[in-house]
Amino acid sequence: MRAAVLREAGKPLQIEQVPDPTPGPEELVVKVESCGVCGSDLHVSDLRGALPAGTVMGHEFCGVVSEVGRQVAGRFRVGERVCALPLIGCGRCAACVSGDASQCPSLQTTGLGQVPGAYAEYVRVGANEAFRLPESVDHRQGAMVEPLAVGLHAVEKAQLTPGARVLVIGAGPIGLTVSLWARFFGARAVAVSEKAPGRRELAGRFGATDVIDPSREEVGPAFAKLAGGPPDAIFECVGVKGLIQECINLAPNRGRVVVVGVCVHPDVIVPGIAVMKEIDLRFVVAYHKRDFELTLSLLGQRRISSAAMVTDVVDLAHLPVAFEALKRPTTQCKVLVEP
Repeated sequence: MRAAVLREAGKPLQIEQVPDPTPGPEELVVKVESCGVCGSDLHVSDLRGALPAGTVMGHEFCGVVSEVGRQVAGRFRVGERVCALPLIGCGRCAACVSGDASQCPSLQTTGLGQVPGAYAEYVRVGANEAFRLPESVDHRQGAMVEPLAVGLHAVEKAQLTPGARVLVIGAGPIGLTVSLWARFFGARAVAVSEKAPGRRELAGRFGATDVIDPSREEVGPAFAKLAGGPPDAIFECVGVKGLIQECINLAPNRGRVVVVGVCVHPDVIVPGIAVMKEIDLRFVVAYHKRDFELTLSLLGQRRISSAAMVTDVVDLAHLPVAFEALKRPTTQCKVLVEP
C-alpha cells in the first residue's frame, strides 16, 4: 500500500510503498477514508530523535473495515464504517476494562512509531478501541472524532461549573474543540485569543462569545472587559515555549490553567508566581473511551458539528506539501488527507 513516511526529522514526508497491515486476533484493518493532520504531528516531525525513521504518522482517522481478526469476527464485519482510538491496549487489564486504554501497561500507540498510522491507505486498529459511526456521520466528521474527544477530555478535566468564564489561547483545531465543549457545558463567556484573522472568525462558529487579537491588545484587560471579570479557567491550546508562564500570569488567584497544547521543547516557568496565586495547573492528554462515545452520539444527533473546521482536503500524493505548509498556517485550520 501507499503511505506518507517520515524518513528524517525536519524533512518532508515521502510517499512510498509499505507492507499492508495484518490484523492480530483482536484487531481490525481499516481502509482509511479520511485522516486529519494534527498539530502534534507537525511538532514531533521536526524533533530529532522523537520518531524512528520510517514512521507513518496519522492518528485522527475513520474508514471502512477491510479485515477482521479471528477472535472478534462476531463483533465487527467487513464493510462497517468505524473510527478508533489511536492506541491498542491489551484489552484485559484494569485500565482497558474501564475504558482508559491510554494507561494500559502494554499500550501501543498509533502513528507515533509503534503502530503505523493513517497517513496511508490502510491502518491496523484494536477492536476494543473501535467504534461504529452513526449513519448520519460522514467520513470527514468521523475523522474529527479524535480531536473533538481531546477537547472534551480537557474541558472535563477543568471541572468547569455552569456560568464559568473561560479564556482559550489559540484557535487551532484543539482550541476550537475546547471552545465548543466549554459552551456546550454551560460557560457563559468563552473568549479566544488568536492572531490569525481566519481562525478568529472560525472561533465564533465554535462557541466563542468573543475573540481577542493578542497582537493588538493585552489579553488580560481585554478578557476582563469582554467577560465582566477574570477567567475562571485558561486553556493553553498552542504548545509553544513561554505560553504556560503567560497563562500563569493571566490567571487570577486560585485560577485554573489547563495545558492542552503539546510543546516538545524545554520550557521555563516561575513557580513562585503560581505558588503565590495558588494556581491549579493541569496537563491533559488523550481521552477515555466514553469521550469517543459521547462525541459520536452527539455528532449523530447533530447536536454538535465540526464540519466548518475542515478548510483543506488533499489526497495522499499532495500530503507532503500540505503538511509542510501547515507548519506556518495562513488560511488553514484542519487539513484532511483522503488516500
